[in-house]
Amino acid sequence: MAEETAVAQDRLGAEAVELLSELIRFDTVNPPGNEGPAQEMLAARLRDAGFECTMLASEAGRPNLVARLGGRSPGQTLGLLGHVDTVPADPSEWGFDPWSGEVVDGEVRGRGAQDMKGQVAAEVAAVIALARDGWRPARGELKVIATADEERGAEHGAAWLCEEHPEAVRCDLIVNEGGGEAFEIGERRFYPLCVGEKGINRFLLRARGVAGHASVPGYGDNALLKLGPALTRLGDSAPLEPTPEGVAFLSAVLGQDLPGTDPVALEAAVERLRTLSPQLAAYLAEPMLRVTLVPTRARASEKANVIPSRAEVLVDCRVPPGGGEAEARERVAGVLGPLAGEYELEFTECTVGNSSPAETPFAAAIADWLASADPGATLVPIVFPGFSDSHWFRKAFDAVTVYGFCPKRELDLFRSGPLVHGADERAAVSDVELAADFYSDLCRRVLG
Repeated sequence: MAEETAVAQDRLGAEAVELLSELIRFDTVNPPGNEGPAQEMLAARLRDAGFECTMLASEAGRPNLVARLGGRSPGQTLGLLGHVDTVPADPSEWGFDPWSGEVVDGEVRGRGAQDMKGQVAAEVAAVIALARDGWRPARGELKVIATADEERGAEHGAAWLCEEHPEAVRCDLIVNEGGGEAFEIGERRFYPLCVGEKGINRFLLRARGVAGHASVPGYGDNALLKLGPALTRLGDSAPLEPTPEGVAFLSAVLGQDLPGTDPVALEAAVERLRTLSPQLAAYLAEPMLRVTLVPTRARASEKANVIPSRAEVLVDCRVPPGGGEAEARERVAGVLGPLAGEYELEFTECTVGNSSPAETPFAAAIADWLASADPGATLVPIVFPGFSDSHWFRKAFDAVTVYGFCPKRELDLFRSGPLVHGADERAAVSDVELAADFYSDLCRRVLG
């Protein structure tokens, strides 16, 4: 029996790698996306395995795929979520063809290998193998949801699906991107489980002055120079604040119980983590525990010889789940201090972040798989500092639990992270195989 299981796992892994290579060869750079051919390929394979497939599109050539496999009795609906569009790739910056899909030295090469065609391939290969072997959910049903347009805000993807076709994509449990990349502290290995995402509260910070001819600086009052002190202060981080996920994360990786509301203990814990792993502190811990304020664009005079009477900087502000404009304003005021009254704030985008409970039977099922796949490793909750399709499902369906988890061990957190949206993107064959095994196991654990 063990030998038969190993053979089946080897075959599943090989099929997942082959599917990833094929997916990469579809150029789905967004814009324009052109996700249609890739979605049709996935749908054809899923239909052949017994899935009922539906294409839903708000724009021609950019369908979203919803594949359903019904169960034998009522129960929960498990959704495997992923997107097939990618960010652009400049071939001149790459060491290989971004759309080759070649397997070289144990790696699958090409745009989307990490974000996130690798996960989509592992999900789809896993459920096809299950269905092909006669498996059907003993209770509930399984949905595979492959979206378009995630990289450009999901206007034609998950956001549109959840608003216009909620019944088609309604699930009780969903696994998506955002977690699973292993990291080590000492001799201990951890896998992050993404339970939430920060909100986006971008704003313009504006200064006013008096216009004048640039050849005579004394005739004007340069608004651009007034932004200087604000930019200096924005370069300093907002204070750390306890969040449930951040405190749980630090407690797990440091092996100590932290008081949830003590700012002194929180600062000390982050400093301890920084001595152990500066990357982990900067990349995961600190973004979970503070409002981030990052200037990204500046604008002032429209002419080279005119002193600007108005200057503004766009600030990318990310707020922990549940917080919004009020929290952003409060942190900006705290960072600017006595200078706050000298500037105008105009919010251009306000999206409140959301999260799912970290301790659920669903999380326990993932932890149980991990215990068998990587004995001794620990599952730890995180909040994703970026943004994904998970947000739209949590927003649309109050009762849904959405986690981000795609296990990666060979290309761990600090090796896979820089490849996302970067040149020479690639995925380890062993990681694709590991992920396919996880999704296969999860379906059986959750749906029977």
